[in-house]
Amino acid sequence: MSSVGERWVSAIAGRDAAGLTGLLSEDVDFRGVTPRRAWEATNPAEVVDIVLGTWFDDGTTIDAVEEVTTDRVVDTDRVGYRFRTTTADGPHLIEQQAYFRADGDRIGYLRIVCSGYRPVS
Repeated sequence: MSSVGERWVSAIAGRDAAGLTGLLSEDVDFRGVTPRRAWEATNPAEVVDIVLGTWFDDGTTIDAVEEVTTDRVVDTDRVGYRFRTTTADGPHLIEQQAYFRADGDRIGYLRIVCSGYRPVS
């Protein structure tokens, strides 16, 4: 994976906190929406804590990256990704759409919308 968005997905799937941190500018403008909550952060440590400490915490195993799509809307990139996961409740699919603006390899503006964990049989 080579684009900033694809590296974002790879870092989440690999639970790579240093990789996520390295993709974020020091003054990142982050907002996220999950089914029950809105999230905000202004620095890489806060974003990583939300993504790997809450959304994909130690109780979640990412078993596979099911899909990754990328596109661009004028000056804003999009990466959509779907993970097959396992939690204490069993197998799930989760999909997120991330919209971001990067200066080189560093994301300064990041918005993520999440489907939530959807159970699969």
